[in-house]
Amino acid sequence: MSSFRSGFVSIIGRPNAGKSTLLNALVGEKVAIVTHKPQTTRNRIQGYVNVKARKNRPAGQIIFIDTPGVHKPESQLSRRMMQEVYDALEGRDLILLIVDATKKFGTGDEFVLDLVKKAGGKIFLLLNKVDLIPKDKLLPMIADYSKLHKFAEIIPISARKPKAAHKDGFEVLLDKVVNALPEGPRYFAKDQITDQPERVLVSEIIREKVLIAAGQEVPYATAVIIERYEEGKSLTKISATIFCERTGQKAILIGKGGEMLKKIGTGARLEIERLIRTKVFLELFVKVVPDWRSSKRFIDDLDWHKQLEDLGTLERK
Repeated sequence: MSSFRSGFVSIIGRPNAGKSTLLNALVGEKVAIVTHKPQTTRNRIQGYVNVKARKNRPAGQIIFIDTPGVHKPESQLSRRMMQEVYDALEGRDLILLIVDATKKFGTGDEFVLDLVKKAGGKIFLLLNKVDLIPKDKLLPMIADYSKLHKFAEIIPISARKPKAAHKDGFEVLLDKVVNALPEGPRYFAKDQITDQPERVLVSEIIREKVLIAAGQEVPYATAVIIERYEEGKSLTKISATIFCERTGQKAILIGKGGEMLKKIGTGARLEIERLIRTKVFLELFVKVVPDWRSSKRFIDDLDWHKQLEDLGTLERK
């Protein structure tokens, strides 16, 4: 048990199955935004967990990969989101298929199951939200799911309340994941918890506040890009643009007398200050880009890797 284990573990599931909540709980920090609205996650997000050796497991480093919820793509944006899912199924060592235990297995779940089966390799099935179902329903549920595929493990969890599923919380899950990984190096430094740069986390925090504050239609038509990010010892100045698709959506985001935008900005600023540990001066703007979700060029510009590349080019100039 002295060998060091490491590997890449993709978390796959339908929208609102609890993937991002699970990632944050495993990492112990908020690295992915979470709302009650489906399709909150748009990109692959890596979270790094370092585990110490104990009686039934070696030490190791797990690179968990959160993914957008598997859904039927209907726009350029949703096609890009599904590509993120397919990419996460390549080159990974283990798949965690997470399902909402409070809902009946349906055609959407069947599609996700077929997707991960075609990808091949080890699959752990995680039955999430078991704290919300009667205990006498759990064993029959496990038996039913075991008939669908020969899963390497079926593990009941509660991503929202880790200790509700097992007295040791996620330690049982971590034990099984580490033991399923190959011997390998430590890929990332011990103090690194995610691949998301700070300014990307900031843009996602702003988008999260939009998702929470706005109505049913507006959030899915919004995107956030950081335009300015000036770090100081005691004050960080940030300017960001919230993009939407219609003038009516812009009016909703700004609100009467600017109240909605102020609410979004205040909530975002307070959380950003906790993240970067300095005071923050945050400016928010709202801009209309008609039908941006169907624009490949705009979707490409949203990619945070490209944004950082463009920023580096501007700084060198």
